[in-house]
Amino acid sequence: MAVYAVGDLQGCLQPLKCLLQRVKFDPSADRLWLVGDLVNRGPESLETLRFLYSLRDSLVCVLGNHDLHLLAAWHNIDRLKKGDTLREVLEAPDAEQLMGWLRQQKLLHYDEPRGVAMVHAGIPPQWTLGTALELAAEVEQVLRDDERLKSFLDGMYGNEPNKWSKRLTGVERLRVITNYFTRMRFCTAEGKLDLKSKEGLDDAPKGYKPWFAHKGRRSRHVDIIFGHWAALEGRVSEPGVIALDTGCVWGGAMTLYDLDSGEYHRCDCAEGGALRTAAVPAHPIAQP
Repeated sequence: MAVYAVGDLQGCLQPLKCLLQRVKFDPSADRLWLVGDLVNRGPESLETLRFLYSLRDSLVCVLGNHDLHLLAAWHNIDRLKKGDTLREVLEAPDAEQLMGWLRQQKLLHYDEPRGVAMVHAGIPPQWTLGTALELAAEVEQVLRDDERLKSFLDGMYGNEPNKWSKRLTGVERLRVITNYFTRMRFCTAEGKLDLKSKEGLDDAPKGYKPWFAHKGRRSRHVDIIFGHWAALEGRVSEPGVIALDTGCVWGGAMTLYDLDSGEYHRCDCAEGGALRTAAVPAHPIAQP
């Protein structure tokens, strides 16, 4: 059995199929890990969800901010933004089935035998893996609770509070947990978030670093696979940190990582997630 992890899809189905074909993915034997942001911005959000649903028994998926935004728009279509490509999903005859599957997915996955965790954005430096798993489970339980789901989705938007505290309760507690797992890039060593800066490593606000760059980070003993940060282009020198968002939806590439061999595979994309007409390398690429 082979296990692969793939970067942000964002409704770019053809590059995903390119990668799965390249590695001869067998859903009856292999497993595919998804770092979240399955939908939005790209041309085939509905088709992507349907394809993933057909492979659901072979997937491990964590949710990204765009996936949670889709769930929020499912409950309140006024949440849709001008640049979203989600209306087709919400109006599809199988929307209830797809949304029901989506809300069952995780915020954080940990494979103990491999010592590998997967999350959309990251794990803040002040949390141990155990703490992160416990807090992720709090939000996951709400996502699966019909009575609490809508109030959470309505209240999850916003940048405050910008730092975790055990004293937080209610929607503020859930919001900051969600922001760490799905939106974080830069933070302080104590976990204070800057959610406005979206550029690369050299553009950290004063006093902030990428979440994975803090020397005292308490999850260093675990390899962490993440997406979300296209500006990194997959280039992270920190040991044990694997960045897989290489900006497919922005005309970059989609990247697949073989957890067992450590090999990388890439399909280049045109803007909007279509495959480029130029030849695509047919061999694993080295870690950027």
